[in-house]
Amino acid sequence: MTPASKILHRSRTVPPRAAKAQGGYIFDESGRRYFDGSGGAAVSCLGHNHPAVVAVLKAQLETLDYAHTSFFSNAPMEDLAAFLIGAAPTKMGKAYFVSGGSEAMEAALKLARQAAVERGQTKRVNFVARRQSYHGNTLGALGVGGNAARRELFGPLLPANAHFVSPCYAYRDKAPGESEEAYGKRLAAEFEAKIAALGAETILAFVAETVGGATQGCTPPVPGYLSAIDAICKRHGILLILDEVMSGMGRCGTLFAYEREKVNPDIVAIAKGLGGGAQPIGAILVSPEIVDAIENGSGAFAHGHTYVGHPMACAAALAVQHTIRDENLLANVTAMGARLEAGLTERLGNHAYVGDIRGRGLFWAVELVADRATKAPFPSAAKLNAAIKREAFARGLLIYAMGGTIDGKSGDHVMLAPPYNSTPDEIDFCVAALGDAIDEAVASP
Repeated sequence: MTPASKILHRSRTVPPRAAKAQGGYIFDESGRRYFDGSGGAAVSCLGHNHPAVVAVLKAQLETLDYAHTSFFSNAPMEDLAAFLIGAAPTKMGKAYFVSGGSEAMEAALKLARQAAVERGQTKRVNFVARRQSYHGNTLGALGVGGNAARRELFGPLLPANAHFVSPCYAYRDKAPGESEEAYGKRLAAEFEAKIAALGAETILAFVAETVGGATQGCTPPVPGYLSAIDAICKRHGILLILDEVMSGMGRCGTLFAYEREKVNPDIVAIAKGLGGGAQPIGAILVSPEIVDAIENGSGAFAHGHTYVGHPMACAAALAVQHTIRDENLLANVTAMGARLEAGLTERLGNHAYVGDIRGRGLFWAVELVADRATKAPFPSAAKLNAAIKREAFARGLLIYAMGGTIDGKSGDHVMLAPPYNSTPDEIDFCVAALGDAIDEAVASP
């Protein structure tokens, strides 16, 4: 008999124990197999226990397990930084490594403030972010996030220097007859109005997910929107911080999601697909201008964690990135992403309770509605997204499910983010199992 868990779990229900994993599959203690159709939280980009990554980790463990960065640099950290700076689609100066996405965003916020102070712009204290966004669960990252449900409990603890504008959410917010271009310009004008209200001299950065993630469900920006935001930022001396923790490192079909957006961000945060879950790791890439501000000022970033630049984590991440390159997996993301989109559209495009199917690459969401014509959501009490997750789990498929899609309370969506090396059969299984799970869940909400 399994003893009672002593873990403070993240839900009331104690989940089954994962016993092993291989490729795109996780096995529980009974030996039952589940296809990891969401990569956990869009993390496991190579599936699990990829032999190339395992070999690198074994060799690194035998060479150097840990060295604190107050004493030493290390080869995996230096090599990973060089790889990422070289691979970035815009000129970046340096990289800074942490243990995950929340830490990466926390570092980005603190670096933005320090760079302003180093330049003598001490009045810059505010961030402008978007409603229905998510940037992590540490207090600073949560403070600039627009996930109302996750903010609610900790509201009294959150910084008061975050101000919010509308998300880029074309399915619900683009007006009837309004073109995507006009919609993007309207959102940019809203940002301009927020700058006028706060005073440009008080704003540190605009913070946005390049492609909306967990909170809103794979919402891509309309064409021209992010480039308009970037131009406004540059005009007012405001930094552009792009959060690619979930959407970056190949998930959307290009190594960096912003490659399609004609923007020049000042700071980019990455994490999940960086190390593929083999080790905890996150990072920020920083523009040369910010690097110069620090180096010509105090000379050092006033921030740090115990596991910054951990050699095991950096070695694993570099192995993941080399594998993506060497196995030409971005091409497979594009091909399998097209197959996933086509499959979801065929299976669910005319479904009575599916309002929108959206995404890029291997990063797709299905938004559920009670009425397609009015886009009315299901009652929140029905917890439809959780029901779909249970039905998918029962069919051997792991998906990412969320409620509060519209405003933090109303709306449901489910997400798929399978491994970059998924096969056509695995993609087809995701479509079939998710379709059946939705059918079953809406039949008895």
